[in-house]
Amino acid sequence: MAKYEQKTKETDHDVVEFIEKVDSPKKREDAYKLLEIFEETSGYEAKMWGPSIIGFGSYHYKYATGHEGDAPLVGFSPRKAKISLYFAPGDKAREESLKRFGKYTSGKSCVYINKVDDIEVDVMKEMISQSITFLQNLYPDN
Repeated sequence: MAKYEQKTKETDHDVVEFIEKVDSPKKREDAYKLLEIFEETSGYEAKMWGPSIIGFGSYHYKYATGHEGDAPLVGFSPRKAKISLYFAPGDKAREESLKRFGKYTSGKSCVYINKVDDIEVDVMKEMISQSITFLQNLYPDN
């Protein structure tokens, strides 16, 4: 059986260079705001993961199926339609925080926002910290 090849890996691409290529000036401005908030709150330097995710910190996960890989502890991506925010999947505290978060939609591990002005930044900071703590407790060997 072929070994699973992880698609989204940490790269050495320049984060600022990536943000500068974001088409929308407003989204670019929000990306710089998020960069500052995530770096400050997480304590980790921003790194590119794959072609479009800006991640902070990393952890190694291993599922019962044997599938394993590395992922950023938290991150975001200024995509065309919406800005994707990446927090720990499965963290129950996230649901509570989202009640106070502002305007968003969400998927399994993503929270989607249109712009930073739509959300409560302090709640997002809580979610960044909660996510990191949750993953570091879940995967203590990192």
